[in-house]
This record gives sequence, C-alpha cells and structure tokens, in this order.
Amino acid sequence: MFQPKTVSHTLPPSPLTNFLFKRWAVVSWPICLIGSLAALLAPALWNGYAITFYDTGGYVDAALQMHLVPGRSLFYGLFLWAGSLGWQSFWGPVLVQSLATLWLIRLLLRCHGLPAGPRTLAFFSAGLASLTGISWYTSQLMPDVLVPLMVLALWILTVHWPGLEWKERSGLALIALLGLLSHMSGLALALGLIAIILAAKMTGRHWTPAVFIVPPLAVVLTGLLLMPLLHLALTGKGGYTPGGSTFLFGRLVQDGLVQRWLAEHCPAPGIKLCELRHRLPATADDFLWNGGSPFQDLGGWQGESEAELKRLTRSAVTAYPGMTIWTTVRSTAQQMVKVATGDALDEGHYDTHGIITGYLPAIARPFFEARQQQGEITRNLFDRLNLIHVPVALFSVFALLPIAIWSWRNGRRDLTSLALFVFLALLGNAFICGALSNPHDRYQSRLVWLAPLVVGMVSVTYRERWNRGRQLGRNPALNLKKTEC
Repeated sequence: MFQPKTVSHTLPPSPLTNFLFKRWAVVSWPICLIGSLAALLAPALWNGYAITFYDTGGYVDAALQMHLVPGRSLFYGLFLWAGSLGWQSFWGPVLVQSLATLWLIRLLLRCHGLPAGPRTLAFFSAGLASLTGISWYTSQLMPDVLVPLMVLALWILTVHWPGLEWKERSGLALIALLGLLSHMSGLALALGLIAIILAAKMTGRHWTPAVFIVPPLAVVLTGLLLMPLLHLALTGKGGYTPGGSTFLFGRLVQDGLVQRWLAEHCPAPGIKLCELRHRLPATADDFLWNGGSPFQDLGGWQGESEAELKRLTRSAVTAYPGMTIWTTVRSTAQQMVKVATGDALDEGHYDTHGIITGYLPAIARPFFEARQQQGEITRNLFDRLNLIHVPVALFSVFALLPIAIWSWRNGRRDLTSLALFVFLALLGNAFICGALSNPHDRYQSRLVWLAPLVVGMVSVTYRERWNRGRQLGRNPALNLKKTEC
C-alpha cells in the first residue's frame, strides 16, 4: 500500500539558524533583565530619582545619628547607607530592592514548576508593574517592599527547602531577615506566618506539600534575638523599634474608645490627658502628627507620654471589650480593601527634605531636581492608575480562595497552599496595620501585588494544562506536574 510521505514543516538546521539561536540564548537574559528592571524602576526613572516618603528622612536620621527613632527602623536606615555606598546615591537601594524582587519572583516560578526563563520573567514583571502598584514600592526609599519579599522568602524556605542550593537558602534567609528587622509590622507578620506554618505542619498532611518548619523558624527567631542585641551594641539602648503602643493608642482615639473612657473617668490621678480631652482630634493621624495635638503637649515622640498612653490603652480595652472587638474587626476589614496606590506620595515630605538638605548635601541636588520635589507627582496621576490597580487588586485577593479550591481539585497542592498562605498573609497584615495602627492604603497596597502574582501563576498553569490536553489527547496522567524546586 502506498504510504504518503510525511512533510516536515520545520526548517532544517543550518549554520545561520544555529548561529542566531545561540546568539539569542546569550543576549536574551541581559535584554529581558534590563526590561524587567526598567518595569520595576519605571516610577523612579520617570521621576529622575528614587521616590521618597515622609518616613524616609527618619530612616536616614536613625542611621546617621545611630539612635532609635519611633517607628523608624535603624536597620533599614543602615540598608539605605550600604545600598547608597555611604550616601553617594539613592539609586543603589532601589536597584537592590528591584533585583531582589525579580530574583524572588523567578525563584518562586521555578520552584512551582512553571517557566522561569527571561521572557517569562519579563512578562510577569511588566504585567505586575502595569496592573499593580509594585513598581511604586520597589522604586521607593521605604521598607514597604521588603514585607512582601519576606512573605515570599518564608514561603519558599518552608515548602521548597530541599530543592534549593545553599546560595539560594542564604539569600532567602537574608531577605527575610532584612524584611522583619526593617519594620515592626514585618516582625509581627512573620510571627503570625510561623504560627500558620506550624498549623499546616500539624494538620495539613493531606492538603499541603511537605512543610519544613525549621528554616523559617530559625530566621524569625534570629530576628527576634538580633534586633534588641544589635540595638544595644549600636546605640547603647536595647529593645525593639519603639513607638508601636503609641500607634495603637492613636487608633483607639480614632475609634472613640479613649474619648469615652476619659469622659467617664476624668478627673483621674496621673492622667494628664484629662485636662486636654476636649482637644482630642477625630483621627489617629491628627493625634500623632498634628502640631496642635494634645499628644505634643504630653511630650510627643520623645517618650514622656508613653507610660500614660499605655495605661490608658489597657484601661480603655478592659473597660469596653465589646467595642474593642467590634472596632478591631471593622478596622481589619477596612484595611483589607484599602489597596490604592500612591498614598501620600503627592504631598510635601518636609522632614525628609530637611534631613537631606542638612545632612546629605551630595544627594540634595538630584533629589530636589526630581519631578516629585517639583510637584509633578499629583493625586490626579494616582487616580488614573487606581482605575486599574484597585479593581485588579480586589479581584485577585478575593479570587485566592476559589483558586485554592481549583488547584486542589487539579492535584496542585503546592498552588493551593500558596494561595491560602498569601491570603492569610494579607489578612494578617490587615489586622496588624489596620487594627493595631489605623487603616491606610499604603499598608495593604505594599503587598497586595502578591495576589495578582498568584493569579498569574495559576493562569499559566491552566494554559499549560489546556495546551497539553490538546496535544496529548487530554490524558489526565500527563497533566500532573512535578513541583519540586
């Protein structure tokens, strides 16, 4: 019987095609890496310099004066010093932040068995930079971007420990450690994630991949021990970054618990705020930062008021437990959906301006020539960006639980656990920042991009399964994918 000749539609190899293929393999990584970095640094490149915030100057001041500043980590200040090569240029820290972000995204993709080549990395970087606020954090001189990087690092150490090289393990540990040392909310979140990992270790045998508790636990315990010891060695004063209890008191002022207690108990011995209660503002921000606030009359951030505020906090919480629970839940829920990009970046950051002018004259000129200091970063800019960023963020967050169910039904326990881990990290962050401080878009938007990242990973997984189904006759056995790192 005559057999028809099979015609190949693939061009035969030739010296030219081999040469072009090898050349592309050599240059693809640099080209895609530069493109990925440009996506994450786009706001800084457009601005003409790194983006700054109110708190940036406080971190610089902590490192310059080598002292503890309420709410401003000395360790992030030292990171700024090291990344800028001794205050030479603030392009260094944002470049390091962006490179660390790219590395973790690529490592996460690889460990979950997804394509992790240069084009895929560029695709994810461009997608996240376009659809979320990630680039406004990688480009900013703030420790905010280190919080989501800490979450990813702890996840990879927990689930993919055996498949990592020692250099990767060391890099992940350093990033996680820097994240939890650079902000007290990062340390609190890390402790919560350790509790989640322990619960998964004990109960998740049938629905999670293998869990390795020792690596992430060692990192968090190291951070808990290092922070007070290094503070003592560097500043002569041990303990953790101060100011946390004052932020909580501000939230109780905003929710009316303090006003209620003062109205029912004043005059009270040892409570100076009784005489000032009629001047209490309506918001936590006004209480903490307004120059005419009673907080300033009590000594402000110098520490004289700390004992009284702690006492009032305990008294109000004890006196009104129901109101405390309700306002805690409400603040957490509010924080969970406050995800807009650009919170307060369009305002004048006068403390930062003064510190850079007074202490870093070598940096002052490019800093003040940037668009941000010229008033070109406006609320209108962020209003337009948030037409995309907010719905993408909210959709992705509330898609995590359905994604977890879909992944579990399709044999991808690793993606099920990742989606749940990210959702719980977002919920924990909303509680820490919303209930223990007060809700701000910046607190949640800094790590909400993790949700679109997971959605993108699952979308790639679904597309690959669908393509394999078409090519291989939808054989379920061939749809199972190895997920070791």
